Amino acid sequence: MNWRNPGWVGAVVYALAAVIVGGLTSALTRLTIARRRGRRTAIARLPAGAVIIISNHASYADGVLLALTCRRMGRSIRLLATSGVFRAPVLGTMARRLGFIQVERGETSAADALEVAADALRAGEAVGIFPEGRTTRDPNLWPERSKTGAVRLALETGVPIVPIAMVGTHRVMPKERPLVALVKNLILRPNVLVEVGDPIDVKTLAGSDELTPARIRELADEVMAELVALVADLRGESPPELSSTADDA
Repeated sequence: MNWRNPGWVGAVVYALAAVIVGGLTSALTRLTIARRRGRRTAIARLPAGAVIIISNHASYADGVLLALTCRRMGRSIRLLATSGVFRAPVLGTMARRLGFIQVERGETSAADALEVAADALRAGEAVGIFPEGRTTRDPNLWPERSKTGAVRLALETGVPIVPIAMVGTHRVMPKERPLVALVKNLILRPNVLVEVGDPIDVKTLAGSDELTPARIRELADEVMAELVALVADLRGESPPELSSTADDA
């Protein structure tokens, strides 16, 4: 399966969705792109051209919040989303119109989504990935060890990876009693802080090393460490060591 550009209809749908969903999100949360240390202002825009966006995953609201964050910085991202999203009657149609990419989580075909994502990148798109492959199971909501998909995609296409950390999303839509939380958020809007890292050139990071599975695993850990450092910066805490039993798809 190849990635299909949504065209002008998709662009209009994306713009309308950003306005409507952005308005609803503003009523439920305070989404703030934080200033980077050593910089006078926050990053205003993401790099032009093909780029891979990675982010930590602590809430079911993360996809919406990441897409809105990127829209504020001038890009309409094409998110890799679980097949459950695409099976939903209305949401699935919307995801396809927006050019999102379906992932069959836990299936051997999950890696096929990376080839679709590579097509989107070759078309100059910004592709969004949650490299953990699931919402974190860490009790303190720290990121888990990533899978290697985002790094393998960057090595295949030569596209940079930009890490975007989000903290506070679990208060927008927690795993337990999400509807109660949404009603509560109408009264007391939770803060969601976002910090954008510098682009990472994975090919340069790899150098002349042979790209064995072990080396790719190391590169994935190095890239994920950059994202975790951003999360730690926003939280003002030291992160634990990354750990996961997930496979590398």
